Amino acid sequence: MAIQDPGWELYRSFLAVMREGSLSGAARMLGMTQPSLGRHIRELEEVLGVSLFARSPQGLSPTDLAHALLPHAQAMASASAALRRAASTRQDTMSGVVRVAASEVIGVEVLPPMLTAFRQQQPGVVIELSLSSQMENLLRRDADIAIRMARPTQDALVARQVGKIALGMYAHKRYLKAHGQPATIADLAAHALIGFDHETPYIRSMRPAGLPYAREHFALRTDNDLAAMAALRSGYGIGICQVGIAQRDPALMRVLADSFELHMDVWVVMHEDLRRSVLMRALCDHLAAALIDYVKAAPPPKTKRNPSRTLRASTKR
Repeated sequence: MAIQDPGWELYRSFLAVMREGSLSGAARMLGMTQPSLGRHIRELEEVLGVSLFARSPQGLSPTDLAHALLPHAQAMASASAALRRAASTRQDTMSGVVRVAASEVIGVEVLPPMLTAFRQQQPGVVIELSLSSQMENLLRRDADIAIRMARPTQDALVARQVGKIALGMYAHKRYLKAHGQPATIADLAAHALIGFDHETPYIRSMRPAGLPYAREHFALRTDNDLAAMAALRSGYGIGICQVGIAQRDPALMRVLADSFELHMDVWVVMHEDLRRSVLMRALCDHLAAALIDYVKAAPPPKTKRNPSRTLRASTKR
């Protein structure tokens, strides 16, 4: 017997419950009453002929099947959002909605003035800024344009490399006044280091061999880059920061500039189908040009010491 096709509103309610963890939270998010949302969940279960949630006095607990359905509901939500954005944007006009994806640091510290300049030139644009350490799926149209630290491998994506962002080690001058500056890489072991909590393959590829910069060395561990930046600015210790960001804060002082050199590639990416939209092309070109200026304003330091003693690293992400 063929399964009746549930309406999108039922999947939307299911997705809201999965995101919020309760009927009441999902109802608030969607602007619905809790009984109406509960009816949506029961109707979806009846149409599919499955149980999506286990009911208890403590609330709803997703079943294994609910977790299996979640990525499909998320794909539907992305497609729905992409449809609305496409409907708002005519290919031959400079007005409409564009969703831009980036990492938290890039989105908070780098992109705002670039997006502001574009908005001032094109007041008909609406920007949706999606910030995450996870890469948005451009093939699924989770975003229209993405700023990435890795070259995409999918043929359907158009990518432009804008350069390499320089990274250095920094500390607040208040910390250095209290604890002194490290003179060598080995001296880092005696300092409070700010670093990651979980080492991902990306972080592993970024970390130069011989650098005492692993989880066991850190006095503060966090996987949130904005929290690490806040700790650096508060004077907690020494951490890695984009040179372009640190240059804007006179209280941040670079340490081991002659011994530590790190950089990461930057790409502006969009789906090839969006090249027909003048708005998408214009914003993509604008961001690429602005990021090129950002990269050029903070080139990697020129090494003055013996190159064999200098720690270097690069990444394709």
